[in-house]
Amino acid sequence: MLPNERRQQIREFIQEHRSVRISDLSEQFQVSEMTIHRDLKALIEEGVVTKTYGGVEWKASVDPVTSSCVLCGRAGEQRLAYRLVWANHRVETACCPHCGLLRHHQVQEQVIQALCQDFFTNTTVSANAAWYVLDSHVSVGCCQPQVLSFQHKETAERFVKGFGGKLFPLVEAMDFLQQQMKQDACSGCHSNTKEEL
Repeated sequence: MLPNERRQQIREFIQEHRSVRISDLSEQFQVSEMTIHRDLKALIEEGVVTKTYGGVEWKASVDPVTSSCVLCGRAGEQRLAYRLVWANHRVETACCPHCGLLRHHQVQEQVIQALCQDFFTNTTVSANAAWYVLDSHVSVGCCQPQVLSFQHKETAERFVKGFGGKLFPLVEAMDFLQQQMKQDACSGCHSNTKEEL
């Protein structure tokens, strides 16, 4: 079986069974667990499966990234997307880390997972482990103050050296952004902001 065929069959198998162990996938498809891990990487980055202890789980409903932002209503692009996964497996998509952090702050008690994209590699990473650069000199996205997410602190630090900005982990980024939004009185950025659900 060709790798692309196997990946598609793995996708269908996980979707059908909802939660699967890596060892079961290895046995089912007669390949090593390492091969399964490589095959799953694309599905994890795509955001359709989530890693669990010893396996993976299908996400019941993944909103397309092209849908409008849950906070400001604007259309987003894949490389800036920020997703919030609720306990009922509902997924909300924000157009960028700016809107994602604001929404995450609103509903953090109800969210079981948050995902964002590394600005350089476009890799899907856990928002809890990511690093955030606020107010750099690079103009990307529509929301201000601009927020960019990075998987590795060292990469984010190098970015700040070259393009300015302030670097924060998740909770501090949320707090700083909240303070900044209050100071700037939002400058019209979120006139369409939806109320908390």
